[in-house]
Amino acid sequence: MKFPDDAPVTPQKKDDLRQRLLRLGISVGEISEQAVKGTGPGGQKVNKTQSGVLLRYELGGERLVIKWTRERHHSLNRFLALRELCDEVEVRVSPQTSARVAEIERARKQKDRTRRRQLARASPPAAHTDQIGDQIGDQIDNRDDDHNGNHGP
Repeated sequence: MKFPDDAPVTPQKKDDLRQRLLRLGISVGEISEQAVKGTGPGGQKVNKTQSGVLLRYELGGERLVIKWTRERHHSLNRFLALRELCDEVEVRVSPQTSARVAEIERARKQKDRTRRRQLARASPPAAHTDQIGDQIGDQIDNRDDDHNGNHGP
């Protein structure tokens, strides 16, 4: 595979991707690339052209496969698939520095906060329910006293 220098992205993004590849120790020559047909809307054009990219990379006995067909340009799909491959390698090699892992953790914490808020709104506070239970218990005790002929203290 060759680096996607012809991708329609800014030079800064290309440089960032090159730096990530170096930092993660990914050799572009070790990545196998295959052109695949795109999917989704677009009719005959999508069905005829092979603008999608399928990347395969061996990482310590594990085979990573990335398929990217989102864009219409082959070079842009190659760039985005390579960036996705870097994300996958980073998750496996260095999860503590992975932006994807941090994003997943942030979303999980947000969902937990939302769930706790919804549960707090749905159920009344525990102290309030204890007071209601005590009042009901007192009323039941008073009725029992009335039916047993115990009037007064």
